[in-house]
Amino acid sequence: MHETELWITKLFNDNLASLGNTLTGLVGMAPEARPWANFVTMQLLVAAIIIVLFAFLKPRLSADHPGKLQHTFELVYDFLREQANDQVGHDAHIYLSYFGTLFIFILFCNLIGVIPGLESPTMTPSVPAGLAFATFFYYNTMGVMANGVLKYMAHFAGPMWWLAPLMIPIEIASHLARPLSLTIRLFANMYAGEQVTMVFLKLTFFLVPAVFMGLHIFVSFLQAYIFMLMTMMYVAAAVSHEH
Repeated sequence: MHETELWITKLFNDNLASLGNTLTGLVGMAPEARPWANFVTMQLLVAAIIIVLFAFLKPRLSADHPGKLQHTFELVYDFLREQANDQVGHDAHIYLSYFGTLFIFILFCNLIGVIPGLESPTMTPSVPAGLAFATFFYYNTMGVMANGVLKYMAHFAGPMWWLAPLMIPIEIASHLARPLSLTIRLFANMYAGEQVTMVFLKLTFFLVPAVFMGLHIFVSFLQAYIFMLMTMMYVAAAVSHEH
């Protein structure tokens, strides 16, 4: 069963099919007549929106006369910094750029589905999975950089050396389950929210859809925050020196 092709995906497939097949060929996929999928084009659109937004904002930053857009992002920055400090500690600023990028990208991916004619790429499992594995590799890499390979691996052995044979398999299984947990949580919530909104849009066009669109926006913010918060907790545990 093929997905309904969005207008932006149709635009890519009609004009950039050869580029799409070139890119998919790099990972060993066979050429297709229409290689671009909705979740790919939507991610590209989200990335383009974020780039344009910050390109617009940067030259307008001012300490004396900040605009409304600057105020908005200063509030976001202060919120992210406070959350990072609470979870990671005094070295949180080192990882803040990743936390912020993750939060803003997921938030925009979630919210873009509210716009008619577009859909949230996070309602496709491969998108949350990609974000989850990026987080998995990030926090493990940061853990190795902060502690060294041997000290970081010692985290898996537990507080007592004689518990190591029991703790190591448990810790490995726990870490491997984290990408799955992050993926399912984000995908399931965004997919369910999108489907509920679409059902009520088809049933009625007066007031009721607006309620569910408001709920969709709330869930979009909440799921972006939860994903980021879990990432902060994983990084905090990985870079901790207490063990």
